[in-house]
Amino acid sequence: MAATAVMAGITLPDSAGAGESRGQDRSAAAGAAQQNAIPKDGVVEAAPEEGDKGIGSDPLTDDEMKRAEQIAMTGNLRRSARDVEGDRGPQLLASNLSEADPTEALDPERPRRAEIVYYDYKSDALVTKTVNLDTGKVEDTDTSHGVQPPAAREELREAAQLLIADPLGKDLKSDYKDAMGKELTSPDQLTLSAFVFHKETVEKLPAPLAECGEHRCLSVVSKVVNGPWIDTRDLIVDLSDRTVTRLR
Repeated sequence: MAATAVMAGITLPDSAGAGESRGQDRSAAAGAAQQNAIPKDGVVEAAPEEGDKGIGSDPLTDDEMKRAEQIAMTGNLRRSARDVEGDRGPQLLASNLSEADPTEALDPERPRRAEIVYYDYKSDALVTKTVNLDTGKVEDTDTSHGVQPPAAREELREAAQLLIADPLGKDLKSDYKDAMGKELTSPDQLTLSAFVFHKETVEKLPAPLAECGEHRCLSVVSKVVNGPWIDTRDLIVDLSDRTVTRLR
């Protein structure tokens, strides 16, 4: 019996050790589960490489846009037109994929066309050129007057620069100094947006704004960068003759 007891003592597992082992296993499993439950750090993947040519109704690629603008900016337009700052060449407003011709809408091999929209400040004309990206030729040029699409970034900046330089911009500069404690000297200190000014909406129109519509006129909305809004909506900037007029 003594031998049996000794043998049993040797071969029987230690119940305390087994419990501790099972506890450790459960703790390890719980820890692993908790670890798996923690979201992994986000992985930023590079944007897919943009091809030099889009397909079907895809937006213009950067390469297509650049090529279309180069093709459109040829001939007399480059020489005679002027941009918002008065430099040679028209002001670029927009570059978009042209809508498919109804006769080609179902043709998967139809050419891709770009519409390049300019404003010529010398003649106050909106110029739209349709460029066939397959042939590399300008297929159509449309010139119109009295049509005023939304302002481009360069036009916003120039309008703000005229506001800052004009005597009527003194309140804008004063409000900026009150808000920021320093002088307003550059449009880069403001967050800008604008509306095309329509003179038909004003009952008593100041005489200097009579040409708006034919001229390129903007009502500028300004905000201090990381700061408050400054109300400049009553100041209308005529970009065509580079003047500022107060509505009231």
